[in-house]
Amino acid sequence: MNLIIRQAKVIDPKSTYHNETADLKIENGVITKIGKKIQNPDKLKEITFEGLHISQGWFDSSVSLGEPGFEDRETLSNGLNVAGKSGFTAIALQPNAFPIPDNQSGISFTKRKAEGAATDLFPIGALTKVSEGKDLAELFDMKNSGAVAFGDYNKSLSNANLLKIALQYVQDFDGLIIAYSQDSDIKGVGVANEGIVSTRLGLKGIPSLAEELQISRNLFILEYTGGKLHIPTISTAKSVQLIKEAKAKGLNVTCSVAVHNLVLTDEKLDGFDTRYKVTPPLRSDADRKALVKAVKDGIIDMITSDHNPMDIEHKKMEFDMAKNGTIGLESAFGALLTVLPLETVIEKLISGKEIFSIEENVIKEGNKAVLSLFNPEIKWTFGKENILSKSKNSAFLGQSMKGKAYGIYNNNQLILND
Repeated sequence: MNLIIRQAKVIDPKSTYHNETADLKIENGVITKIGKKIQNPDKLKEITFEGLHISQGWFDSSVSLGEPGFEDRETLSNGLNVAGKSGFTAIALQPNAFPIPDNQSGISFTKRKAEGAATDLFPIGALTKVSEGKDLAELFDMKNSGAVAFGDYNKSLSNANLLKIALQYVQDFDGLIIAYSQDSDIKGVGVANEGIVSTRLGLKGIPSLAEELQISRNLFILEYTGGKLHIPTISTAKSVQLIKEAKAKGLNVTCSVAVHNLVLTDEKLDGFDTRYKVTPPLRSDADRKALVKAVKDGIIDMITSDHNPMDIEHKKMEFDMAKNGTIGLESAFGALLTVLPLETVIEKLISGKEIFSIEENVIKEGNKAVLSLFNPEIKWTFGKENILSKSKNSAFLGQSMKGKAYGIYNNNQLILND
């Protein structure tokens, strides 16, 4: 699709047009001209929006969609469309399906189903067979089929030796290991952050120690083996400190935080609303503030929506019995701007590309057009009408937002949020 984007403010520190307002001419998916007032003798389609800003395309490092096996929760085609309308040009798909993608054919199936979409899909392969934590999956074969990393979604690896072997093995092909960190023995049957709120409500608590002890163990193993380790969705102040110290040692460790852990706290649990049941759990406001500071300080490398669609049958039930997870693609940008400055948000929505070995596309003439379109100033309230996913389990319903995605341009396609 050939078009001209009119009067867009460029947010891209790597571009010479950073913080400038300009027109962009795009032909056959490539930025052919950037200027103050581009002529349009060929009458190309023109895109104009109030307060339009553009940046390199955003990347979400943790998205679950359901297909195959849970198409009632979400399909790949609709999920990719939701991501595009939410401003994301690329997502890393978690191995949270049935059958679990733990081999070459599982990764190839997902890649084929995503062909032709405007939003790029990069599959994460399961680290262990059927994500049971007993035997390593076919990591090298999955890498050759397009897997960008390996991890068992929201499952900690209790076998320390298996993590050691995995970190050693993937170094031969520069693989990335994802180690979700929550000690299952210490967590026990906990369902909420251990603290004043869980005590008041009579909910079984999950101590911060469950996360911090596992992170500490995983970092010790990384120090021994070398390799690349990513710790997703950290949630406590102590976790931040542990990762900061590991980075100071020179360990190749990165981490992410979920949007809901940056914006919401366990105070939301007062109504026993299962939309707020997530893993790791919503923590205290002190933890939330520590996470926000760590994002600003660069200790936390990226932000994820940790989008996890869940059917109503698994959410509309007693809090103890309900499944963990919230959808988050649609609300991610608007929620983040309520706690972080714009340039920090954009940086943390792009920085994961380098970590996951995904090509970056600086906004300049001659480069492929991979763009997120947005307005950072719109103030609005997230409602049911803003949910584009098949599942409706959003923790952000009724939440005040600042900033809204207009859509994306990627793979020679324009996807707009109607």
